[in-house]
Amino acid sequence: MEWMAFYLFAVVFVLLLSGYPVAFTLAGTALLFTFIGEASGTFDPAFLQALPNRLYGIITNQILIAVPLFVFMGVMLERSKLAENLLETMARLFGPVRGGMGISVTLVGMLLAASTGIVGATVVTMGLLSLPTMLKRGYDAQISTGVICASGTLGQIIPPSIVLVLLGDVLSSAYQQAQLDMGIFSPETISVGDLFVGALIPGLMLVALYIIYITFIALTRPAAMPAIPKDAHNSSAHILEDVLISLLPPLLLIVAVLGSIIGGLATPTEAAAIGAVGAMALAAFKRQLTKDNLTEVVRSTTRVTSMVFMILIGASLFSLVFRGFGGDELVQELLSDLPGGKFTAVLIVMLVMFLLGFVLDFIEITFVVVPIVGPVLLAMDIDPVWLGIMIAINLQTSFLTPPFGFALFYLRGVAPDTIRTTHIYKGVMPFIIIQIIAMGLIAWWPQLATWLPTRIS
Repeated sequence: MEWMAFYLFAVVFVLLLSGYPVAFTLAGTALLFTFIGEASGTFDPAFLQALPNRLYGIITNQILIAVPLFVFMGVMLERSKLAENLLETMARLFGPVRGGMGISVTLVGMLLAASTGIVGATVVTMGLLSLPTMLKRGYDAQISTGVICASGTLGQIIPPSIVLVLLGDVLSSAYQQAQLDMGIFSPETISVGDLFVGALIPGLMLVALYIIYITFIALTRPAAMPAIPKDAHNSSAHILEDVLISLLPPLLLIVAVLGSIIGGLATPTEAAAIGAVGAMALAAFKRQLTKDNLTEVVRSTTRVTSMVFMILIGASLFSLVFRGFGGDELVQELLSDLPGGKFTAVLIVMLVMFLLGFVLDFIEITFVVVPIVGPVLLAMDIDPVWLGIMIAINLQTSFLTPPFGFALFYLRGVAPDTIRTTHIYKGVMPFIIIQIIAMGLIAWWPQLATWLPTRIS
């Protein structure tokens, strides 16, 4: 019976690779296997009686209300031309420094990640706005594309990230289940806020490592990252004024959202509402809060939110059937019997997630894979915040890795014809190494992810 769970996972994976819609693939395949299992006597249909309670739990889950609010916030800021203003101002501020454009793109990517949390939109926006300018100013094509792809994926790890919202909800359930399995009937909980706080130091560390690499290349290969000559408009007074106008509103919004969570003044859902209202105010300040823009933002938010919740419903049915076939016991046996204990188990799970990240979006991995392996890993006395941060950075790395990284496809779609795919592939390789180094540092010093949440809680 346990191998039926393996066949279920394999069929779902093949169908997803074939391009079928994720939500309907998960639900449809699970129902098909229930019929096969019932006919062969390997599945008890009573398991499906838990489905209505699961769906009701999804509908009434207040944490997930943060998803449409953060999506609305991100799309609204994207439509308000926030990235365009930030890139222009940062380029003027750092441009006269060798490698300054690369540093500007990295810092803008960090700010957009903290403002929008939408990876695809950030990579596309940065590719359209900054890549032509960097090439025109004599920047090496490989370095330019690598910087844009890497900084565009920071939305995976820097809060408020949609990835962390979804991971926080799934890991919270997995953590409680792991404790119940260990006989702890008053389980501790983790929250999305814990993941947000835990991701701050690793996220800023990644930004710092990116900038160190860019500075190193600027010093050792000056022709690849030339300085931009100052012009008459680049006076100190002009730049200071533009920096205040461009940076102050989004920074205030970021402080309002993250500060309210870190300070314990608001839950992530309440902070998301603050962010949504703040994004509208910022768009109004920039005179972008028009009827057409608002209509498009609402439609985009509805599309993304519907996709997320449909996948979540399909994944709930899939995980229920998977457990009905004893799949959770199979995974527990496989991971528990590995030589090297929890280190090997975490390594294997991270490797599998990394490979799945080539072909599956983070939403599918979060809803399908994490509920299966999460309880097993957390039962090995692994910190849930540390595990969540490692998963987020791991998925971010797979988004950058050739030949299937999603960020590479996003940039390829908007890059000029003079940019070859090999330029993008070679350009991201140093940043992949940086990502691996960052994961190694967090694995060696888990306090990088766990210290701040323990200090604030």
